[in-house]
Amino acid sequence: MMSRSYTNLLDLASGNFPVMGQAREKKRLPRVMTVPGVISELDDDQANSVSSDVPSSVIQDRIIIVANQLPVKAKRRPDNKGWSFSWDDDSLLLQLKDGLPEEMEVLYVGSLKVDVDPNEQDDVSQLLLDRFKCVPAFLPPDILTKFYHGFCKQHLWPLFHYMLPFSANHGGRFDRSLWEAYVAANNIFSQRVIEVINPEDDYVWIHDYHLMVLPTFLRRRFNRLRMGFFLHSPFPSSEIYRTLPVREEILKALLNSDLIGFHTFDYARHFLSCCSRMLGLEYQSKRGYIGLEYYGRTIGIKIMPVGIHMAQIESVLRLADKEWRVGELKQQFEGKTVLLGVDDMDVFKGVNLKLLAMEQLLKQHPKWQGRAVLVQITNPARGRGKDLEEIQAEIQASCKRINETFGQPGYDPIVFIDRPVSLSERVAYYTVAECVVVTAVRDGMNLTPYEYIVCRQGVSESGSSSESSGPKKSMLVVSEFIGCSPSLSGAIRVNPWNIEATAEAMNEAISMADAEKQLRHEKHYRYVSSHDVAFWSRSFFQDMERTCKEHFRRRCWGIGLSFGFRVVALDPNFRKLSIDHIVSVYLRSKNRAILLDYDGTVMPQTSHNKTPSSEVISIINTLSGDIKNTVFVVSGRGRESLGKWFSPCKKLGIAAEHGYFMRWSTNDEWEICGQTSEFGWKEIAEPVMKLYTEATDGSNIEYKESALVWHHRDADPGFGSSQAKEMLDHLESVLSNEPVAVKSGQFIIEVKPQGVSKGVVAEKIFTTMAENGKQADFVLCIGDDRSDEEMFEIISSAISSGVLSSNTSVFACTVGQKPSKAKYYLDDPAELGRTPCLTWEEADDSIWRIFHMSSNREGLRGPAGLIHGDTDLNFERDAQITLLPSHG
Repeated sequence: MMSRSYTNLLDLASGNFPVMGQAREKKRLPRVMTVPGVISELDDDQANSVSSDVPSSVIQDRIIIVANQLPVKAKRRPDNKGWSFSWDDDSLLLQLKDGLPEEMEVLYVGSLKVDVDPNEQDDVSQLLLDRFKCVPAFLPPDILTKFYHGFCKQHLWPLFHYMLPFSANHGGRFDRSLWEAYVAANNIFSQRVIEVINPEDDYVWIHDYHLMVLPTFLRRRFNRLRMGFFLHSPFPSSEIYRTLPVREEILKALLNSDLIGFHTFDYARHFLSCCSRMLGLEYQSKRGYIGLEYYGRTIGIKIMPVGIHMAQIESVLRLADKEWRVGELKQQFEGKTVLLGVDDMDVFKGVNLKLLAMEQLLKQHPKWQGRAVLVQITNPARGRGKDLEEIQAEIQASCKRINETFGQPGYDPIVFIDRPVSLSERVAYYTVAECVVVTAVRDGMNLTPYEYIVCRQGVSESGSSSESSGPKKSMLVVSEFIGCSPSLSGAIRVNPWNIEATAEAMNEAISMADAEKQLRHEKHYRYVSSHDVAFWSRSFFQDMERTCKEHFRRRCWGIGLSFGFRVVALDPNFRKLSIDHIVSVYLRSKNRAILLDYDGTVMPQTSHNKTPSSEVISIINTLSGDIKNTVFVVSGRGRESLGKWFSPCKKLGIAAEHGYFMRWSTNDEWEICGQTSEFGWKEIAEPVMKLYTEATDGSNIEYKESALVWHHRDADPGFGSSQAKEMLDHLESVLSNEPVAVKSGQFIIEVKPQGVSKGVVAEKIFTTMAENGKQADFVLCIGDDRSDEEMFEIISSAISSGVLSSNTSVFACTVGQKPSKAKYYLDDPAELGRTPCLTWEEADDSIWRIFHMSSNREGLRGPAGLIHGDTDLNFERDAQITLLPSHG
């Protein structure tokens, strides 16, 4: 039975849904593996990763291209017995092979444009695999309708083109059953990939918005799979994208790719803004490459507009029937100036805006009446709906009105071609057109201008098109809202909504001097001819290789449920903490130093009430009450609040304000550990902070005895981050001669006295213990942010300086922060993957509870039962402790 909760869809989307019909069990294609072992069929509710630490025995470079549709044409045989297939030469998926290494094998996974009877599907699959290296994904009709015409065309396509469903009649409200079908369809695609993939050697390249959750399905099976995704549509601004009810699910799914590609910087910027605002991820640019750090993995962001297939266009230019067609068109439009539009019938192509601009051109410049002709070629609609019907009716009405108003015997200002047009015929129209006009209100790329430029250039071989002789010139009027616009610097860019301005641009284009047209054409042709589809695919693949080169060096774990699934990638020297090991060492040690951060470690960052619970007090009181333990809470918080909160813990040491104030127990006086007690610098820093606070809504100043801290956690993420960078530079400038340090942290800028840090605190604790004859033989240090890294760093120097013995057992653990100077990671202790055989009598109760407390920030619970990620840990006092693998 299909769950109505989309959070479980990853495990349930098998296609066996009552609302969608039941998919027939199909014969599986053999899976190819070159590593020893047997690959069994993997059920959807298992999250096992098929991977190996050992490279495969046979190195075979292969890439699997996954898209909604295969690059093949299919038609019934004349006798209606079986199918005949051929390559679709117009398919981008087929053309991109030109940019891949010659020795690389290319395999395609996708659906067919035709319905294949279930009884024929196995034979068709085998035929396509043998002859075309294509693996078809057959979607049940009910899933196909809801997936493609439903979620893709009713939700994603409009939203990505900035159309919001303001009413049920325009765009439609969000329908969860369509989302379920989308997930189910992506799951079917994933199964076809899994049947043929060699995860150790293959690359996977996924294309477009139809398959945006596919990366999660594949990453869940193969943690180290080398996988890229390219979005061929626009990606909307965060203000638009955030209206999608499943916004985070899709973002997290895309982040399971290694490389994510976009046509323009605008699209990439919008995606990065969504990751920042919705997931709290910040990107970094290093040596020209943009990367997102995500659980230890660096996801590359690729910005590269796709190009056209030069050889295909040039071959069509040589066709004899094209020559005949060009002559026919020249005769038809003799004495006329031809403006050309080539668009899909789509609500976003702005065809009617173009017609209105042509009408305005004829009104504003009567000289063009009887001379200028707009030929509008409109490809058949791929979608359907009321919006499309309305725009079609509007276009027909505009054509009729303009031709009736400005038409003359033998002259129609609008020639509207509403039928499929072959590439050769399209090339003929390009050849005779003086200007191409593109007025799309939103379009991912739009290659019409590129094709036009190449056709106007012609081909240079002798005996080829007559158009190849003489000066080459072309003109473009393009919408500023299409992906190719930034690449065409010589085009006249317009806001298509401004009819008058578009009309003036069209007039300028056809009135321009030939010399200027030639210069612009030459500039465009140099770009288009060098940035073709092969250049695009080669560049993307090279970046995918670079992004994935560390895959088999790192240690990987898959954690999380459903679309919260992600892979944690760690350096080989960065290990998960073994709880049974630390408890064993803890019991053997005599002098223990335990240093705990507060916010983000003892207390979750997301908690509004920062007062420690009775359970936390109990745990720390028990630990500090052990005569073998020296326990410190090391925090950036003030001494007054920390002293008040932990007053029941009589033997607990506290280092407040990053160690400026320090005491060893409640019976001891506070020590001042800073180098100075002069705070005249506050009179300089405070006005600067107030200035930024007034200008940044959601920010505030925290006043400490020894420091000033500016917080911007509640401010707009983008603006707050920008203001923090500005403030950092401002404060460093005005405080350059003061004995203070200005540092940035997680949503903070802090000014504090020099020589104050958690590292200094740790060193003092270790030194004092050694001087008192209690050199620490066990060190546990847990923290979660940058300030705690100073503690981790000081531990290594303390061993080399002799403050700590070389035999000291050190457990420096970072909580939720990677990479780190700590050697251990304590974020998901419940997922250690093996069973500790310790009972509560054998281990100190509190050391167990402190780990569980540290992980509470991820939703873990205490001794009654602890659940996290894909593992359940259930234990009771006096009972054997057991780690149980989860099943979904």
